[in-house]
Amino acid sequence: MSEQATSGAYVSPTGEFTRDQRYIATRITEDGRDGYPVAPGRYRLIVSRACPWANRAIIVRRLLGLEDVISMGVASPTHDNRSWSFDLDPGGRDPVLGIERLQEAYFARFPGYDRGITVPAIVDVPTGQVVTNDYAQITLDLSTQWREYHRPGAPDLYPDDRREEIAAVNRLVFADVNNGVYRCGFAGTQEAYDKAYRRLFERLDWLSERLERQRYLVGNTITEADVRLFTTLARFDAVYHGHFKCNRSKLTEMPVLWAYARDLFQTRGFGDTVDFDHIKRHYYCVHKDINPTGIVPDGPDLMGWLTEHGRDALGGNPFGAGTAPPPPLPEETVPLEHTPLAA
Repeated sequence: MSEQATSGAYVSPTGEFTRDQRYIATRITEDGRDGYPVAPGRYRLIVSRACPWANRAIIVRRLLGLEDVISMGVASPTHDNRSWSFDLDPGGRDPVLGIERLQEAYFARFPGYDRGITVPAIVDVPTGQVVTNDYAQITLDLSTQWREYHRPGAPDLYPDDRREEIAAVNRLVFADVNNGVYRCGFAGTQEAYDKAYRRLFERLDWLSERLERQRYLVGNTITEADVRLFTTLARFDAVYHGHFKCNRSKLTEMPVLWAYARDLFQTRGFGDTVDFDHIKRHYYCVHKDINPTGIVPDGPDLMGWLTEHGRDALGGNPFGAGTAPPPPLPEETVPLEHTPLAA
């Protein structure tokens, strides 16, 4: 099954990859305006460590210390045409929801749901029904609606006085980078690919110029904007450079962005959520239209992620007035052999 089918995306008659952004817009809020009030223990976040959009939710949940408030289920990195499955769990079922495939939670609320069965998704545990898969809103709501349950020292990833700037940066990064790599990889014509390729690297050059002068994308601390860019950069050399033909430069050949990515990777809550094995197995095994053999490359060498980045010289504090999160829960720790530490 291709990522297009999973996400509800398609290739237009002109060959351009188009992502279906009609997500389930229901929100979990303090006042419960949509029928789903904030409540510890009620909801389960379903993710795949392979997916950059889901990786954002994993990072934000970790940074804010919501692990004991919102449980997390991890889907297998590979799937078939029946959506994300829970093959990693005993018996092939999510231990909390008792389902084999994420589509069961979607169908429980919307029988015959005909859009993408995507991650991240938040499921209402008592009913087994999906609440939302609006990945962009999920992380913003974790920051703003769940404040009562943030850990002591949790950073403010979406500060009031920076929201306009964060939104402006996010719009550019989404269009040209986060989604831009997919527009390259799934382009159906040379013209569509060339256009997406130019937009991607022009934006990466713009980001390099911006980050040459400042440690983080917006202000002097980590914000939502850094989370959104990081998950694409973390996958760049492992999959996007070759698999998606984003090959003008590797991340390791873009000095500023490479140092910026290493800085974040070495910040607790970022690199310890990245599973390179899941990432490669998903892209190279699931995208049969791009990689029909299903062969997963052995590289790249991951040790560079642990090298000195020198970004401290630009000042700033990753967590502002807050503190780093504690180590991940034992049951949520990425296997050592899937990380640079295995070398």
